Amino acid sequence: MNPALLDQTLLAAEDLSLFGRDPWWLVVVKAVFCFAFLMVTVLFSIVWERKVVAWMQLRIGPNRHGPWGLLQSLADGVKLMLKEDVVVRRADKVVYVLAPIVAAIPAFMAIAVIPFGPAGNEVSIFGQRTTMQLTDLPIAVLYLLAVASIGIYGMVLAGWSSGSTYPLLGGLRSVAQVISYEIAMGAAFASVFLYSGSMSTSTIVEAQADRWYLLLLPVSFLIYVVTMVGETNRAPFDMPESEGDLVGGFNTEYSSIKFAMFMLAEYVNMVTVSAVAVTLFLGGWRAPWPVSTFWEGANHGWWPMLWFVLKVQLLLFFFIWLRGTLPRVRYDQLMKLGWKVLIPVSVVWLMLVATVRALRNDGRDFSQIVLYVGGAVLAVLLLSFVADLFRDRKERADAEAKEAAGAGGAAGAFDPMAGGFPVPPLPGQVLPQAPRRRPRRDRELIVSGGSDTDSDGPRDGKEADGV
Repeated sequence: MNPALLDQTLLAAEDLSLFGRDPWWLVVVKAVFCFAFLMVTVLFSIVWERKVVAWMQLRIGPNRHGPWGLLQSLADGVKLMLKEDVVVRRADKVVYVLAPIVAAIPAFMAIAVIPFGPAGNEVSIFGQRTTMQLTDLPIAVLYLLAVASIGIYGMVLAGWSSGSTYPLLGGLRSVAQVISYEIAMGAAFASVFLYSGSMSTSTIVEAQADRWYLLLLPVSFLIYVVTMVGETNRAPFDMPESEGDLVGGFNTEYSSIKFAMFMLAEYVNMVTVSAVAVTLFLGGWRAPWPVSTFWEGANHGWWPMLWFVLKVQLLLFFFIWLRGTLPRVRYDQLMKLGWKVLIPVSVVWLMLVATVRALRNDGRDFSQIVLYVGGAVLAVLLLSFVADLFRDRKERADAEAKEAAGAGGAAGAFDPMAGGFPVPPLPGQVLPQAPRRRPRRDRELIVSGGSDTDSDGPRDGKEADGV
């Protein structure tokens, strides 16, 4: 048999026979562990975020509840549950109540296919040998994408059902943001599928035994990191809930436990997307390079869970670092980054990965692969340079035409209030100059006693001398 065809066949196969054989009580134990892992990580992440941001801003941070303030997030949760639960009058009450549930439940579902350890029966739980993963699917990564897409419906429904303007705008922003960034995220995932030959999370981790995909697919990793920040509505991409212009966004009209569920969904999504990044690009549960070289048992037993948790916490620190460092971007900048940068780059990179994979399946030499890929990259850069050259010429011509139209139409200035309400100008129309207040030195002194009064002058010689 042709070695290239044999390699391709092995890449496309995955052995999931060890999954689905656990007794019902062990499945329940694993499900409870996944839920507890997410909740404990969320409680720790909230305190860690407030501590790290306080350290960055030279503040103290929480230090009252528990030792070193470690119980601050638990105290916040109890406080929110004890607050009055208000339902606004104009809300669609059924959808209004269901929206936080729709946002929170899918966030917990994604952890089901994340491997915490090897796919073999490495550990024993109450005498039962089992895998360190709740379940796995031949299309596990597509399941992750589907679950992430469902969670956004909670924000959309919350904004629509509140019966208020600002939540509605936040819900619309959520839709636009998710559509813009999920395309690039899917392309980043597709690169991993092509290189590993599988969509199973456990098989993808096994394929990174020699080298992590962070090194093989660096562009895919960078694209996914940007899109995961946008998917979780975290700063600097927290447009759906930006308090600067939307008060609170989609959750403005929520209080008590329903508001807490939205916050819980956000932090659980942070943990989930971090776990996905660890699984697809950072070797999953595998020990980092220096440890794996001299310790053979680092990837066996319960130790893989330690490496997995440390990698997840490292990515959570990256979320916190971004929030404490970068300001919120404008909405047009957010959309431009998604549609004009991330999607084209991810599609071009996906084509390059597919080309390299096809050449390797044909048994081509590595030097030829580098030659082809280098030629393709140079061709794309050349085409982009030519396109930018012609685009700059067109933009300069359009700008000159607008200036000429504005100079010629100064006599008939555009009136934004002609229809009774303000409207923006069309291309080529120029707004009249806004009236300005005269400088203070040019204003007249208006008094009630006439134009010439004795009270306006100095009362004695001291005031005249400026004493």
